[in-house]
Amino acid sequence: MARRNLFQPPPPPENAVSEAAQREQKSRFPNTGAMSGMKSTLKDLSSNAVREISVEVIEEGGPKDRLAFADEDVAALAASINEHGQQVPIMVRPVSDRPGYYRIVYGRRRLRALRTLGIPAKALVRSLSDEEAIVAQGQENSQRLDPSFIEKALFAAELAESGYASSVIMDALAVDKAMLSRMTKVARAIPEVVIQIVGSAHGIGRRRWEELADRVRDHEIDLEEVVERIEMSAAGSSDDRFALLSDAVSRLLLPTSLAPTAATSTRSVTLADGTLLAEVKETARALTVKLSKTDTPEFVQWMRDNAETELTRLYEAWQLEHASD
Repeated sequence: MARRNLFQPPPPPENAVSEAAQREQKSRFPNTGAMSGMKSTLKDLSSNAVREISVEVIEEGGPKDRLAFADEDVAALAASINEHGQQVPIMVRPVSDRPGYYRIVYGRRRLRALRTLGIPAKALVRSLSDEEAIVAQGQENSQRLDPSFIEKALFAAELAESGYASSVIMDALAVDKAMLSRMTKVARAIPEVVIQIVGSAHGIGRRRWEELADRVRDHEIDLEEVVERIEMSAAGSSDDRFALLSDAVSRLLLPTSLAPTAATSTRSVTLADGTLLAEVKETARALTVKLSKTDTPEFVQWMRDNAETELTRLYEAWQLEHASD
């Protein structure tokens, strides 16, 4: 069975039904049988007709599938609408607890442009559930706006956090389970604040985002700290900002980057016979003790089995030592 396209409504009737004719139909035809089905069809067609709605009663809430709208893009669209009129309607749905108000389903950029012009929006009004609205939004934006991979990943993560089922998210983004898993992995590994700084990065595909996410996760890299160290504003485009970030992470993983710096210090703990017992590494965020399985394998095994007890004992000893401070 073909999947229903939620944002492609049936065409409006060729001849509008007058109010008088509607009243006559209501009085002549009962709400039963074939006549009831015909009246229901006419009602559906009427509800899918394009209406003019004041932009003041249209809310912009709901999950975002785009990182941002550039001011120049909105201004260019407003100029086009001002010259040629609104060629493509937006879609809205009624707000159940605010009669006369609507919530945007898709067409957020068009709505922004119409707000700047101060003119009503041409809109399709559909009574959709939350799940249907999400699917319609995802389908329309995928066909018209071509969101970047990272925008889709953030959209998927937001929907998941909002409690939407995986099946709904996959329908909205037109992806399979494996791709949704990849998107979720990237969105979890890379902080949203970093993604917002980088931007939509349309030229950066899934593979490069996944490689960055793998590095961050495998090496426990604090990307927010990395971003603070580099001059992201010097980059000319979103793709360039991604490249700066990726290069900074690569430099961080070079062997030379492991040498002690102002932000990172490493010292070795050796036994009397010169055997390396451990390396203690300190950064701004953590203190890491690394034991060598090569030099002291038995001790490493013992520490693995007794770490909880020994660390607790050390902490309690520290408390007693500082109790009088």
